[in-house]
Amino acid sequence: MSRPVGIEAMNVFVGMAALDVRELCTHRGLDMPRFENLLMEEKTVALPYEDPVTFAVNAARPIVDSLSEDERNRIEMVITCTESGIDFGKSLSTYVHKHLNLKPNCRLFEIKQACYSGGAGLQMAVNFVLAQTSPGGKALVVTTDISRFALADANAVQEWAYSEPSSGAGAVAMLVSDSPNIFQIDPGAYGNHAFEVMDTCRPGPDTEAGDADLSLMAYLDCCAGAFEDYSRRVEGADFRQTFSQLCFHTPFGGMVKGAHRHLMRKLYKAKPQEIAADFDKRLGPSLAYGKRVGNTAGGSVFVALAGTIDTVDLTEPIRIGLFSYGSGCCSEFFSGVATAQSKQKLQSMEISKSLDQRYRLSIAEYEELLSGGAVIRFGTKDTKLDHGIIPGAWPTTGMKDRLVLDTVKDYHRNYIWI
Repeated sequence: MSRPVGIEAMNVFVGMAALDVRELCTHRGLDMPRFENLLMEEKTVALPYEDPVTFAVNAARPIVDSLSEDERNRIEMVITCTESGIDFGKSLSTYVHKHLNLKPNCRLFEIKQACYSGGAGLQMAVNFVLAQTSPGGKALVVTTDISRFALADANAVQEWAYSEPSSGAGAVAMLVSDSPNIFQIDPGAYGNHAFEVMDTCRPGPDTEAGDADLSLMAYLDCCAGAFEDYSRRVEGADFRQTFSQLCFHTPFGGMVKGAHRHLMRKLYKAKPQEIAADFDKRLGPSLAYGKRVGNTAGGSVFVALAGTIDTVDLTEPIRIGLFSYGSGCCSEFFSGVATAQSKQKLQSMEISKSLDQRYRLSIAEYEELLSGGAVIRFGTKDTKLDHGIIPGAWPTTGMKDRLVLDTVKDYHRNYIWI
């Protein structure tokens, strides 16, 4: 019998500022019925002094701080999962390791496979624990991605279309061990589906390109293919009956809705009324946080998991099915079990409270950020950050519990606690 393995502790960092996306769509003159299909309410907007490192560290610190010294010393692997890297060679994990004050006997590296990076990182950490190469060892997996829009990057704002209101920022930190207090993985219960496709890509460090229709088709193909492979490995697996809840990679809620509809029709020839009721029951809870932060890329399926655990009834253990997709493409369907303890442990992180405490940007303040003058570009050699660019967003508590970017000197990023 396999030993228990999974997520011991988990936290979502949702940033310091947010924008009402309905206001944005009205301001942009977008088609409102089409906007409604996004199933979005707000999105996190990364401030100039927030970057993938600060998001990652701020997500992980509450977890690390809650550990005893002996437990901290058993973190032997730090995996950062991102498509928002800040260096072609140096991994974000080195900065994360430093600012969390972890022991030097750590394996540090980074995974890039678009939005599948978090799924890949979790599975690598799970197999590290299962392999028992270092009995009792733990792995810290942190997904961290941000999207920035700047007027200089587009010939016209219309080029951004509906990607602007749905693109967010966020980080998810997961401590993986043989004490899966948050989510116990079903070992060996997974399915993969992959093929080469140019649906979305980042041809330059600060640019993104793609074909939205092709991306949707690849996502649908992968969702069906990954579950088919899962069913091949897991005897008796049934999409409708096996999982009490489902969490999908969430570029926006409408895409999840489409994938669920596709599978229900393909597998059961289900009618619209049945499909809608099943979506509301088994996938609706997964949107609780995603609809407030936007697409967090590598972490979005885990933002969905956090939303599910925090909002559904967990008086009895439930099995949750997860689908992770990354453009390009690779995907995975896997599963695990959450319990009442999961809810208790996760709610101590107060993710919902953090969402409510973000600074609400006005459209004028958002447009100021879009000017791009304060954004630190990939490859910036020297700069000093303007921490007062949005005065109301700068924390004034002085708790020294929030990491921000301060300067860049000879390409080296320097951070401070505020």
